[in-house]
Amino acid sequence: QVQLVESGGGLVQPGGSLKLSCAASGISLDYYAVGWFRQAPGKEREGIACISPYDGSTDYVDSVRDRSTISRDNGKNTVTLQMNNLRSEDTGVYYCATPHSGYMSDRCISLQAFSFGSWGQGTQVNVSS
Repeated sequence: QVQLVESGGGLVQPGGSLKLSCAASGISLDYYAVGWFRQAPGKEREGIACISPYDGSTDYVDSVRDRSTISRDNGKNTVTLQMNNLRSEDTGVYYCATPHSGYMSDRCISLQAFSFGSWGQGTQVNVSS
């Protein structure tokens, strides 16, 4: 059974940083891409970053591209998302997810939520002074 567990959320002041972690069990992240999503109150879930074990490629949404780094820790079967210079609009619940099993599940084909089949429970991030 696939289980993804996010951690690292919390309250941070504007301009601050957070490091979010996604720990996987039941699957090896050597074979699955991992996407990070966030959902702000009253808004749809938005894909913000993805990393592929196939070629190490990464993908970011424009709003976080210059402020974020997604990386893999193979030894811990974990993916982290470092976010810097946080803004109030970064507030929301952050989720990690892996693509549906099958062909090219090790690639970042899309940052659309429907492309991902297994999800964590989310971690809350609040950016406020």
